[in-house]
Amino acid sequence: MSSTVADLFDAMAATYDDLEPWYEHFYARLHTILRAELGPAPAGARALDAGCGTGFQSAILTDLGWTTHGIDLSAGLLAVARQRLPRAHLAQASVEALPFVDACFDAVVCCGSTLSFVDDPACALAELGRVLRPGGRLLLDCEHRPSLDLAWTLASAVAGDPLGYGVSARAAWRAVFARDGVRLPYPGYGLLRLFRRRELDRMLTAAGLRPVRAWGLHGVTNLLPSTVLHGARPPRGLAAAYRALCRLDAKLTTTAPALAFANSLALLAIRSQPSA
Repeated sequence: MSSTVADLFDAMAATYDDLEPWYEHFYARLHTILRAELGPAPAGARALDAGCGTGFQSAILTDLGWTTHGIDLSAGLLAVARQRLPRAHLAQASVEALPFVDACFDAVVCCGSTLSFVDDPACALAELGRVLRPGGRLLLDCEHRPSLDLAWTLASAVAGDPLGYGVSARAAWRAVFARDGVRLPYPGYGLLRLFRRRELDRMLTAAGLRPVRAWGLHGVTNLLPSTVLHGARPPRGLAAAYRALCRLDAKLTTTAPALAFANSLALLAIRSQPSA
């Protein structure tokens, strides 16, 4: 991860926990998955929150009984996390160069689209696999492609960008139809890497991780453009429509349409056992 990313999140630290409607739903679904897949912890088990931010996931892991470690590139976010979790083991580090020995964790979470911000996602996944014990679990989420929100991006660009995605028509068109390795700017967040499912599966396998389950997050809610759900609260009618879509989205996270067109993809992978 670059210093640009650290500076970006340092600037957000004071208000990072003030969730916009888009993120309220995202973290509600993600944390439901985390609790179901990783808790309660076995006695003495250790977990890493890679890209821990202000400690959203670290707090849940601790409540589930894990001995929790967290790393993040942003000193500002870590300062907030230390206030929230004074007993947690937190350090400033990059996901691409974890300061831990091999096979020292029973579980790893890498959430909040952390993988979409790193310079070398294959390297980051190799590091996450390296620190997991055989049989250990990784819960990961990232920005997904294709998605309905990418269609909104293209439509807005063609119409002169009334929705404020800040992407040219040419860049949006290339993002829709490119094979892999797409990076696209998003307002307030800089460049984000968008991943296809097959691309993620390939990198996870190369890192010694076996994908076992997937969820599509914001698979129905992105019938509304994401830009209208960031920042200020939407108007009453739009807010009511969004709440209805959130309820439907929660029921459809493992369906084929959600996995095909969701804005974010969450994956559970297991560290392979060493060969004989």
